[in-house]
Amino acid sequence: MRRAGIRAVALGAAAVGLVAGCGQSVGQDEATGRGKATGREATRQVDRAVAGDHSYPLQKSDIPWSGSPSPFNAQVELADGRRVAMHYLRGKGLFVQDYSPRAKGWSKPAVVHKTKTDACQGITLKAKDGTVAAFGDFGVYCADGEPPTESVAAVAVGPLTKWDKHLTKGFDGWEKIVVAPGGKKVTFSRGGETLRWTRAGGFQ
Repeated sequence: MRRAGIRAVALGAAAVGLVAGCGQSVGQDEATGRGKATGREATRQVDRAVAGDHSYPLQKSDIPWSGSPSPFNAQVELADGRRVAMHYLRGKGLFVQDYSPRAKGWSKPAVVHKTKTDACQGITLKAKDGTVAAFGDFGVYCADGEPPTESVAAVAVGPLTKWDKHLTKGFDGWEKIVVAPGGKKVTFSRGGETLRWTRAGGFQ
């Protein structure tokens, strides 16, 4: 198996934004952008600035699927009520959104892995103690029944605005995720193959 690791960079404003802009800043009226906000309005603006803009609807994969649910969509809930959802878009790759229970909405969809190859199999998501881990698979002819040729593993913690990413090529894809207690370690596995991530060192 050939393995090419890609350490993630923060998916922020410089790339396709993992979280949209933080809304109006404190001290501005949200409707006009002028004047000062006070009381509850000011508090709400602070919350938006901290949490990011979660005013988007949940997006779904555009890949046809006859059954239900589609394996090209996945969602997991954290203990604090937040959620993470991922979906494939045909010819574009793997996308992520996170849900804020306070704002009652989703963040803007952002790219986890960009590729034009076909989506393979399903998306696997796991969450434990504030750590979210996922993997997805792609291949040139997966839509015709061929096996994957690349598998991406991704992990996010805290506000879920930054994702560490590792791409393995020439590989049939990961089968299992184990998140250790405390969320400090994640293990991806397939048979005798393993890939590990830690909060201290990222992917190893």
